[in-house]
Order: sequence, then C-alpha cells, then structure tokens
Amino acid sequence: MEPNVVITVLLALIAVLLIVGARLKALRLIGYAAIRLIVGALALFVINAIGGHFNIHIPINLVTSIVCGFLGLPGAAALIVIDRYIL
Repeated sequence: MEPNVVITVLLALIAVLLIVGARLKALRLIGYAAIRLIVGALALFVINAIGGHFNIHIPINLVTSIVCGFLGLPGAAALIVIDRYIL
C-alpha cells in the first residue's frame, strides 16, 4: 500500500472518531441532565409527602426540579427555606 493512502485513511478514521465522540458526549450530557431532573422531581415528591405533616409544600415544576436535582440536599433545603420564610 502507498504511504499516502495509509495516512489518508488514518486521518479520515481519526476525523470520524472525533465527530462521533463529540456527538456521544453531547448525548451523555443530555442524559445526565434528564436523570438529574427526574431525581429532583422524585426528591420533591418525597419532601412534599413527608413535609405535609409540617405544612411544607413545594410545587413540583421544571425550575424547582432543576434546583433540587442539580444542587441536591442544599438545593432542597434552600427551597424549603424560601417556602417557609420568604413566600
């Protein structure tokens, strides 16, 4: 085989792998965000179920799910403090 052909094939293979890898990384990021959003909504559901005894109700919507899902326990605590003392 000619060296030019081998180099061209290797460069084309590297370019294809870079393009496919970038798309897979974007899909992985979208999947990670979706899982965090669902976990946040479930956490808010549990907080509302337990907090019903203490008159705590946090609406489950996109913003509160994102806050609770991405920030975790501090985000949930912040939502509770906002609900109790600011609203």
